[in-house]
Amino acid sequence: MKQGTTTLCFILSFCFQECALSKSINGQQKWPVPYRRFDHRPETDPYCQALYPFCPTGDRDGRVPYMRDTDSIEVFRLQAPVWEFKYGDLLGKIHIMHDAIGFRSTETERNYTMEWYELFQLGNCTFPHLRPELNAPFWCNQGAACFFEGIDDVHWMQNGTLEKVGRMTGAQFNELAKWVQYDNETGIFYETWTVRADPNPNSTVWFESYDCSQFVHRTYKKIAEMGVDLVSKTQTNYTKIYLFSGEPSYLGNDSTIFGQSSMKTLAAEIKNFYHSFRPHQSPQDFILSLFEIFEKVVLEKNFYLFYNFEYWHLPMKPPYIQITYEEIPLP
Repeated sequence: MKQGTTTLCFILSFCFQECALSKSINGQQKWPVPYRRFDHRPETDPYCQALYPFCPTGDRDGRVPYMRDTDSIEVFRLQAPVWEFKYGDLLGKIHIMHDAIGFRSTETERNYTMEWYELFQLGNCTFPHLRPELNAPFWCNQGAACFFEGIDDVHWMQNGTLEKVGRMTGAQFNELAKWVQYDNETGIFYETWTVRADPNPNSTVWFESYDCSQFVHRTYKKIAEMGVDLVSKTQTNYTKIYLFSGEPSYLGNDSTIFGQSSMKTLAAEIKNFYHSFRPHQSPQDFILSLFEIFEKVVLEKNFYLFYNFEYWHLPMKPPYIQITYEEIPLP
């Protein structure tokens, strides 16, 4: 797996042709905004560094081993609290969970784990770095698949879930492996937030998240499309982090906002907004930043979202932000 974030040249080369607003045939904005895919995963930028290495024991390109067509592969639903290795069940108590899929070969009796997560931890995927030598905020927000041998039973069972949910043939597994490679090479960036109009389940969704659970959902859907029955004896709940806003307004991309003098006021506002979320703050600065965030998001009702390498303004609404643990059935 290649680590890192998209370089400016990579962004601009695709934005030249594809960074226009996603419109429907009648000219109206499509909601939710479609997640943009690319034709390859870019090289990493050395500025982006992970506190904990990405996929340290697995295949960093998400490659999956070939199985004999006659093999029988068990499929497992895996879930555990985020950063359990450091904080135990602490984040699990507020239902901030990480999701993955396990496989077991009947012929070889080998177990495998497949997951998709941030290359540089969640903070880097959610907020940018403000580098003094660059006009635009600098993002380290790639996410990618990791495939490695073994299933850590204790990790998944102690505070989470390890449940067999299906069985597929080796031939089906090999077909899934090709799809994983495509999905991994074309879906390159991580998106933390789901943005919708209000907490009502039927309200308009403006933007969908693109995270570990979404990868699991896509994989389950692909497996089901191949004719595999997936059944769980427990509730299949997943973590969702919501922002609530009125209809978003499109602002532009790096070149239109930070490359034109006529947009310098907006550019300054965006950088000022993200300054409150900057990493590596002292305890005193962090407390001050919390007040700044409250003022910007709750009192001024502003949020600047970076999605598809473009910026959007969100006119925020109560309850502003919400973490849920809601059931999403298997396909």
